[in-house]
Amino acid sequence: MIPSSTRVCIYPKDVQRIMGKEYAQARLYLLKIKKHLNKEPHQLISIEEFCEYTGLKIEHVVRCIVG
Repeated sequence: MIPSSTRVCIYPKDVQRIMGKEYAQARLYLLKIKKHLNKEPHQLISIEEFCEYTGLKIEHVVRCIVG
């Protein structure tokens, strides 16, 4: 479960910090996840969806994003 003081969505800058990718690669990675989840272009990806796709633990991801 995500702590209430954090946000819900994940952005390319977050993926960049988590995975050490360039911004453009991180953006493409999120597009790949979005396609896998059958989301429309205007829909966002949640941190939980990102964790399910990558297999990373949500606690580790939130720690990287929040600091």
